[in-house]
Amino acid sequence: MSGRATSFYYSFFALPAEKRNAIVAVWDFCRAIDDAVDEPNAGRENASPQQALVRWREEVACLYEGGEPATREGRNLCPYIKQFNLPRAAFGDLIDGVEMDLDRRRYETFEALRQYCLRVASAVGLVCVEIFGYRDLQSRDYAIDLGIALQLTNIIRDVGADLQRGRLYVPLEDLRKFGCTEDDLRAGIVTANVRNLLAFECARAREYYRKAEKALPRPDARRLIAASIMAAIYADLLRTIERSNFEVFGRRLRVSRPRQAMIAAVTWLKVRVPLR
Repeated sequence: MSGRATSFYYSFFALPAEKRNAIVAVWDFCRAIDDAVDEPNAGRENASPQQALVRWREEVACLYEGGEPATREGRNLCPYIKQFNLPRAAFGDLIDGVEMDLDRRRYETFEALRQYCLRVASAVGLVCVEIFGYRDLQSRDYAIDLGIALQLTNIIRDVGADLQRGRLYVPLEDLRKFGCTEDDLRAGIVTANVRNLLAFECARAREYYRKAEKALPRPDARRLIAASIMAAIYADLLRTIERSNFEVFGRRLRVSRPRQAMIAAVTWLKVRVPLR
């Protein structure tokens, strides 16, 4: 799936064709919004990130107010808005979160970072859960906590790459707690202090995976199997980071495609054929 993270491919593959197509349309739409800031030269028009986000807000308005979408991503998403009752507010929250990357490059506290995660990750989860389907409203809590867990995992893996972009998502209060400075992280050397800091961040991410799992209503487990596969793959990425001794400053750590496929198959079987 060109242009899409393979970590999501195997979770998408578990869906029926119509839902898979809807999720892919959501993913492409959200990825395009994110690229407006992270890859500003990827668009066809010579627009600033701020201008691009204004246009994405206009695109969301078109989708919900009966206008004609201006982008390929908007046109692909349009049929699924009413079919799955996708929440408009979530797309607005995503744009607000992406916009934070333009003027906020440090987070003093975890609570401040959590608000960012709610916008850029949990908001997408709240869209996706409508496509997956659910009966128990608690499934939305599952989507929120899982979104935070996934985003925290990305933040840990990408701390070196983000610093090169001038961004640091690890809360500054945590750096102080473990005696680290930005220069320590920028040096790319896993000292004892850096290791302890990143181990703490991994433990926090794992706690959100646990919270998500606890929130998942068992009657909705089969409907949310795609999300469970995504969670299992990302949780394995977290373990990969830990097994690497937190070497997140060189090559980008990944879960190999064969291992992703294996995790997806095992997770599918656990959900479809639960042990008694």
